[in-house]
Amino acid sequence: MGASEENTPRVLRFDEFVELALYHPEHGYYRRGRPRVGYGAGTDFLTATASAPLFGRLVAEACRQLLGGAKPSDGGGAADAGSFRFVEIGAEPAKSPAPPFPFASHTQVQVGEPIALSGKCIVFSNELFDAQPFRRFRRRAGAWRELGVKLEVEVPTQGAVEVEIDPVSAPRPRFSDAPLPSSLPESAPEGYVIDAPTGAAALAARIAAQPWTGLFVAFDYGKSWEEIAHHIPEGTARAYRRHVQSNDLLAHPGDQDLTCHVCWDWIADALREHGFQEPVLESQERFFTRHAGDFISATIAAQGARFSRDKLSILQLLHPANMGQNFQVLWAKRG
Repeated sequence: MGASEENTPRVLRFDEFVELALYHPEHGYYRRGRPRVGYGAGTDFLTATASAPLFGRLVAEACRQLLGGAKPSDGGGAADAGSFRFVEIGAEPAKSPAPPFPFASHTQVQVGEPIALSGKCIVFSNELFDAQPFRRFRRRAGAWRELGVKLEVEVPTQGAVEVEIDPVSAPRPRFSDAPLPSSLPESAPEGYVIDAPTGAAALAARIAAQPWTGLFVAFDYGKSWEEIAHHIPEGTARAYRRHVQSNDLLAHPGDQDLTCHVCWDWIADALREHGFQEPVLESQERFFTRHAGDFISATIAAQGARFSRDKLSILQLLHPANMGQNFQVLWAKRG
């Protein structure tokens, strides 16, 4: 590379910037060997797995029920859970043994590892799809303008700057130029921002395209395309660092989490296109009470009147003011 090329600012489409900031092999946020989840020093956010130890057992029970409901002690059934491989995609490095699952095996696929699915599987994720690259658009002067990031290569201390880009000429060697799963609305207020979670839709399609049958279960926070395109004028993208939420997405590349709401419509479309039965979207509260209600009742009854860690977990996971309504679950079956 010549001197003039070194001093030329690079302009990336926003999803390219997010891909580098989160998944660069050496400097990406999810590739750096430091704790991200939990209450300890230097962590950035909490997940259900970290804050509610009962989460894994509730997930296992709900999946068992969705596959047919027969317990191992009952001798199985038409969809015996013991014959399915439980595959957790996007798992954080395990800090403790996984709960005892009534499945054939339990596999954790961490960031950067290949996803290989075949046979009978339960494909599970928790806050995976919100951590994928996304494109940004802003309404200005009666038209949609795609946003990108200019990297000031000549003066590194100036960092990154958000700019409008020409989507035709912007370089994107690792990204598809396929149209958005849903078109941008014909009109919107001046300054309206759409964060389009294209990376989540693409990941769902890659997972669904593989030769496996069974159950897809994704825990995340998201919106419908109607909500994203018409009811959230400032967009949904946020940064998280040291448990503080920020709107400055360019402040600490590689040292802060970048996230945006998934579009549940797009993920459901990807599943339908690959032969899944009609996907079901439920709040986390409804999902657990509907599919693991007996387990919840038995857990509470077994511990009597005392306030226990398990009861606290149930409160955190189900109460609308905690995670019960803030998170949703999309599930679907195939085969």
